[in-house]
Amino acid sequence: MMDGKGMARKEIRIAGFGGQGVVLCGAIIGKAASIYDKGFATFTQSYGPEARGGSCTAEVVISREPIDYPYVTSPEVVVILAQEAYSKYGLNAPEGTLVIIDPDLVTPDPSQHPAPLSVPATRTAREMGRVVVANIVMLGFLAAVSDLVSYEALRDSVLASVPEGTGDFNLKAFDLGHSYGLEHGRRGDGTAG
Repeated sequence: MMDGKGMARKEIRIAGFGGQGVVLCGAIIGKAASIYDKGFATFTQSYGPEARGGSCTAEVVISREPIDYPYVTSPEVVVILAQEAYSKYGLNAPEGTLVIIDPDLVTPDPSQHPAPLSVPATRTAREMGRVVVANIVMLGFLAAVSDLVSYEALRDSVLASVPEGTGDFNLKAFDLGHSYGLEHGRRGDGTAG
């Protein structure tokens, strides 16, 4: 999709439930695109009526030129962190959309083609001893399987966005996700994500 200035526009939607770091993921991607990759980004978020545990969505639009419409209309990438979100955004994603799931949280429809990419972000974070970094593992995987933002920009944005004193731990989570993506980040049809 092209934005008003004729430059390629990239869109990502991250969907899950409150408390998973969905909003932080969106903010980190937006910061990576705008500050570290020197582009433009818009970031919107929405919550269900519940404070924690309810539906939560973060959407980011990235462009090399100023963005004239800030909302996601046709995402290149959809990251799904809850079964309900998969039913809403992942199952009937437009052709060509890269769907990424956490297989411990989402059971994909076996008839979906191409099959979603999956990364055990929650399991990896739990093995690290802090399930709260599952979203950072997911961002590392995203850096390996998509070209939304550069690896360096996303890594720098993670470091700039996490609480002081947790940088090394979060970068370890990011690198684990990235390594997993480089090793396993292929679609069911054999093409890179």
